[in-house]
Amino acid sequence: MARHKGLSFYQKKRGISAGIVKEIAVWIFSGLVMVLIAFMFIYLFGIRTSVIGYSMEPTLYNGQEVLIDRFAYNIGQPKQGDVVIFRPNGNENAHYYVKRIIAVPGDTVLIRDGLIFVNGDIYDDQGIFDKIEDGGIAEAGVTLEEDEYFVLGDNRNNSEDSRSSNIGVVRKEYMTGKAWFHMGSKDMRPGFIK
Repeated sequence: MARHKGLSFYQKKRGISAGIVKEIAVWIFSGLVMVLIAFMFIYLFGIRTSVIGYSMEPTLYNGQEVLIDRFAYNIGQPKQGDVVIFRPNGNENAHYYVKRIIAVPGDTVLIRDGLIFVNGDIYDDQGIFDKIEDGGIAEAGVTLEEDEYFVLGDNRNNSEDSRSSNIGVVRKEYMTGKAWFHMGSKDMRPGFIK
């Protein structure tokens, strides 16, 4: 009996080609790299905290969220004017404090007649902030040692900061990082912190 050549409904089995395996591997590798990059970005720049209290007004407001750059001080030093996040005396049980650096290691800070003097010169705050009513420990002058920073809240008369003996100077090791972006509030748009 002869077989007729006609329609055949049988298909050859296809094997998995090397090209398909390579493409799948590239997709998996790309996905893992993207997850790693996202994790690193969040770890370095994406930590956020809320401002507690009114000590940083008019720059930042109570309840406003800020993003912390934890990487900035691993490669560089905190500078005068930076807004930093720290825990007083490194106390892990304390909430984060948000303050502005006024003086850096080696500087001498003196607060007299409502004015801030850094190394004998009046600290230039462009007249934005109120005169200081209480100089605290800085009334006698404070000279900063290595890795010590003098910080103040922008709302000078409503801030617990380096003038207070229970906060004092802030060591670099106690700083979580630099505040670099605020999330906005009901009357402020999100933006970079100056």
